[in-house]
Amino acid sequence: MPTYHIEMMEGRTVEQKKKLVEAITQATVDILGSTPESVDILITDIKRENWATGGKLWSERS
Repeated sequence: MPTYHIEMMEGRTVEQKKKLVEAITQATVDILGSTPESVDILITDIKRENWATGGKLWSERS
């Protein structure tokens, strides 16, 4: 079944990530009819210095 790739800036707690993956897994089960065991979620934490929007690094934003 599905594999989700989530990229987000670092700084979220393990508890926040746990709630996120539980919600995504439940939504997948409800909508696609899969089992929780078939849902894979990969979270990549990205440093603010490695993410830019509008030509500016997030580490340089105030």
